[in-house]
Amino acid sequence: MKMLLNERISRFLTVSIVSLSMAIAAHAQEKDKTGFVVDKIIAKVDNYIVIKSELESAYQAYLAEGNPNSDESKCQLFNRLIMNKLMVAKAEIDSVIVTDLEVDQNTTQRMNAILQNSGNSPEELERRYGKSLEQIRVELRDQIREQLLAREMTGRITKDIKITPAEVKRFFNKIPKDSLPFYSSDVEIGQIVKNVKISNSQKEEAKRRLSEIRDRILSGEDFNTLAEKYSEDPSVKANGGEMGFVGRGQMVPQFEAMAFKLRKGEISQPFETSFGIHIMQLIDRRGNEYNSRHILLQGIPSSEDVKRAENYLDSLRTRILSDSIKFEYAAKEYSDDMGTKGHGGYFTDPDGGIHVSLREIDPVVYLALDTMKVGQISKPLTYRTEDGKDAVRVLYFKAKIPPHQANLKDDWHRIQSAALAEKKDKVIGKWFNKSRQDVFINIDPSYNYCKILE
Repeated sequence: MKMLLNERISRFLTVSIVSLSMAIAAHAQEKDKTGFVVDKIIAKVDNYIVIKSELESAYQAYLAEGNPNSDESKCQLFNRLIMNKLMVAKAEIDSVIVTDLEVDQNTTQRMNAILQNSGNSPEELERRYGKSLEQIRVELRDQIREQLLAREMTGRITKDIKITPAEVKRFFNKIPKDSLPFYSSDVEIGQIVKNVKISNSQKEEAKRRLSEIRDRILSGEDFNTLAEKYSEDPSVKANGGEMGFVGRGQMVPQFEAMAFKLRKGEISQPFETSFGIHIMQLIDRRGNEYNSRHILLQGIPSSEDVKRAENYLDSLRTRILSDSIKFEYAAKEYSDDMGTKGHGGYFTDPDGGIHVSLREIDPVVYLALDTMKVGQISKPLTYRTEDGKDAVRVLYFKAKIPPHQANLKDDWHRIQSAALAEKKDKVIGKWFNKSRQDVFINIDPSYNYCKILE
């Protein structure tokens, strides 16, 4: 169904800019037999362009996610790329802005994600794409600025759009039975997480090591070099410990307090935040914004530290099993995982629903579920969080939904999300037809079959 295709395309462009950006970077380096780069402009929207490699790389990434191969889906993707350029052009006309601070923060996050997901060192990444990290960062920054502007415009256009239960049912009933998506096994899984807190003796050891590193810096060694060698902050690969300019409220309170306490160029004594033990150097400060560099040591938990967290969760698990406390309440009150505690401890899909496909869950969680029965709560399990912290968790295998064709009972949240996306698409489509009169749009004739401007 076209409505479901639109929703898939929209979601793809929303969530995959990191992989898409790197695919574009790679594709742009392809050359013909004469050695010249093969590429051309296939659409122009005022001062903004869509190049062929952008569409082709986006389409290949789209297919790699298991989406269908068809001219229709390629045209829909092309249409979305043009629509995003139109939104950016209109944002310029309407004086819609995103701050440099927001763009820089997003760029840093995306660069860190690229480095972590690629599994390559910065040097290997530069060799692979034939560009320096700074060149990749600059290109990525421009793309992110456009993405943020398009997101801001989309939010303004669709901010008042809601969906009612009756509209969801009408949307579902319009879909031919043979076009309904088929879902593999879904599960409802919850977790309660306790981060392992290191003992005071371990903290003191981390502070001692950082004091030694601080002395080396004061003796003339390079802060960034030592950060790359010793810091346990995952972003250090990309930034050498430098955080870039951030405003008040962007960092945890202890880090921010130290930044506003230091003088320019001064290096702090070791101090503690929820991430671990740091030393910081203030690079510059302008009003309520500051730029700093830091070295982070998280400390190595002892077996006694891990045991304390296990005992805490084992006690909580006993209370849940005896019905003295509900799992959902316990997760909201006591879990250290911010991503799941707001949903009563449950993992969620991209739409926020608690029915999660078995194909999409963490492999470690999948293996744990393979040893459990529905209704069981696991004993405490040690693991490492996405940001590298040692933690312990209990898993709750609440339900398993067998493979099935989409229906309102089991898939309400998914269908509601698709219905809302279609409603927003119609509003954006009307906006596109009206707003395209305000800008110059030219599309390469070889894509006339897409009928984008008809």
